Amino acid sequence: MNVLMISPGFPREMRYFTRGLAEVGARVVGLGDQPESALEEPARSALAAYVQVRNWRDEDAVLAQVANVARKVRIDRVECLWEPYVVLAARIREMLGLPGMTVQETIPFRDKETMKQVLDAAGIRTPHHYRALTAAQVVEAAETIGFPVIVKPIAGAGSESTYRVESREQLDAVLPALRSVSEVSVEEFVEGDDMTFETICVDGRVLFYSVGTYIPRALDMKMNEWISPITLVYRDPDREDLAPGREMGHAVLKALGFRTGYTHMEWYRTRDGEAVFGEIGGRPPGAYLVDLINYASDIDSYTGWAEAVVHGRFTQHVERKYNAAWIFKRARGRGRIQRYDGLEALMSEIGDHVVLMDLNPIGAPRRDWRSVLVGDGIVVVRHPDLDRTIEMAGKVASRLDVVAG
Repeated sequence: MNVLMISPGFPREMRYFTRGLAEVGARVVGLGDQPESALEEPARSALAAYVQVRNWRDEDAVLAQVANVARKVRIDRVECLWEPYVVLAARIREMLGLPGMTVQETIPFRDKETMKQVLDAAGIRTPHHYRALTAAQVVEAAETIGFPVIVKPIAGAGSESTYRVESREQLDAVLPALRSVSEVSVEEFVEGDDMTFETICVDGRVLFYSVGTYIPRALDMKMNEWISPITLVYRDPDREDLAPGREMGHAVLKALGFRTGYTHMEWYRTRDGEAVFGEIGGRPPGAYLVDLINYASDIDSYTGWAEAVVHGRFTQHVERKYNAAWIFKRARGRGRIQRYDGLEALMSEIGDHVVLMDLNPIGAPRRDWRSVLVGDGIVVVRHPDLDRTIEMAGKVASRLDVVAG
């Protein structure tokens, strides 16, 4: 099978999905805006051919380039796991008459308001929400819903340009930051835990799934520099307290008609146990969450996804051994990294359960925590016991300091 892989080298995770395609026997043709020489391994070695586009925004030119490639090389599938170009991938499929998500099927995964409208019609609980094109419409929607509200881009990903707004005064302060956003969603703020539900599907059947949580909530991570963000993947996604989210996740996939590939859904677990939908992408999670899923079960879901899309199966043995958590560290101070306080004592205590540590090197400039989620380093811990895993993650968050000066 010949697979056209859109953006095989960026973001970071794409290089491993590209490798996965080659490992399951696909001949991979890459389509990206980087020079081929700039592609990092293992993506570069996994490609049988590469086509560089000049500008992703010129879709007509990109479609023409792909049509030219298709006259020379048979293309059997088009895959895109990077949010901004999933609709482009659907347009290419339609142009070439290939299987996979159509434009009409893809748009609800990109447009948060359309997404929620489809789910509302299916009887799935979503936050109260409105689409807004102007500042006046944002204000009207917020006052109709009642503060606090969440204001975020219709076609955004993650928590980029997303704001929790507590009052009309805060809303007036936020509106200038949204001038570059053409459409926003204004929605009810749901009190509760930020949760995730990930799947690998074939023909609408869920063959693998995982449940995780953000500690604290994603917006709190984004707004507070002092926080060391934690994400936890549960060893046992079949826990009774997670059942409402699992059931909702399956219902969401059915309502949106998702068939084959990786999905990442975010949902809220309220204090009384209700599951409320957040959003879903027809692509894998970013920010090392795929790696965390892999650490929890000692699997390779990069290759598992590739097997699903190329061969229509998922054959990896899933033995759910661990709860796994990553902790992102943000340096204290400004300038260059000077030292790591608390590291030696921490490693002597929990080092046997640390499976990854990648800290910004001594002497390197401190990274901008507002634009780089990973911040100045990542630590991954895992343990069969949930409470122990949470305890270790908390110790890394509170006792390890990356110091800049």
